[in-house]
Amino acid sequence: MNWKQQELSSSNSTNTSSKYSYIDFVQKPVEIYVFIDPLCPECWSLEPYLKKLAVEYGRFFTLRPILSGQLNSLNKDIFDKPKQLKQIWEKTASRTGMSCDGDLWTENDISSPWLASLAIKAAELQGKKAGKTFLRKVQESAFLGKQNISEVPVLMKCAEDSRLDVEEFEYDLFSSTAKKAFQSDLKLTQEMEVDYIPSIVFFNQRTDGQGIKISGLYPYDIYVQILKQILQKDPLPSSKPPLESFVQYYQVVGSKEIAVVYDWSIAKTEREMKKMQLRQTVKKIPVKYGTFWEYIQH
Repeated sequence: MNWKQQELSSSNSTNTSSKYSYIDFVQKPVEIYVFIDPLCPECWSLEPYLKKLAVEYGRFFTLRPILSGQLNSLNKDIFDKPKQLKQIWEKTASRTGMSCDGDLWTENDISSPWLASLAIKAAELQGKKAGKTFLRKVQESAFLGKQNISEVPVLMKCAEDSRLDVEEFEYDLFSSTAKKAFQSDLKLTQEMEVDYIPSIVFFNQRTDGQGIKISGLYPYDIYVQILKQILQKDPLPSSKPPLESFVQYYQVVGSKEIAVVYDWSIAKTEREMKKMQLRQTVKKIPVKYGTFWEYIQH
């Protein structure tokens, strides 16, 4: 991220060492696998917690999204029930505060849901950061924009918005390399016995201990507790970046995401974002549930 994250250590830590060497910054000790599906509303609802974890403890871990394919394999006939899917999305949105516009299912024919997953692997061929940016754009297109992410033109627009090399992306989309990468994710999902999405697996890369798996959505403190357990350290969280820096980095953020990261109420978040709106720093995105904001490039 483009804001400076300073190293902090707890004064009441019971660890043998209260300081971390320079190597901790270069080779992050923890790898977090996040098993997701781009059309899973609960995976989308996990975003606020992943952002907060990155802001507060990102100096300790790398995040690796794994495309599980669970939405396809576990619910083979669910795509034939658009009204049911609409209901699931709307309930999730009202419960979590992360808008999921269920009208997508009644307005579009999602005939090839696997194509979005293949596209994410194609984007990752341009780098991990490129893959994560593209994944987010795909989710925004589906949950906020009601776009059919099983259509190539929609995926091409996501690639353009993610500032990928569009020609390279188009070539990679149906390449054997992208297919093999997706198959590798599916194999990993099976090997780790992931049968629910979202699921998160924490690994300490410096020990031979087993990873810790957590399935479903949990309060933020649970993720922190597991991270500290796997680290075998009790570090303090990094300080929060200025709000404008945070919004500029992510480009499009929900009020729920900001509220979670900054420990604010939704009401306070809305007030702060309206100040930014008056300064013409952000614009409000019309969505069905909650509020989303887009940073304005000057």
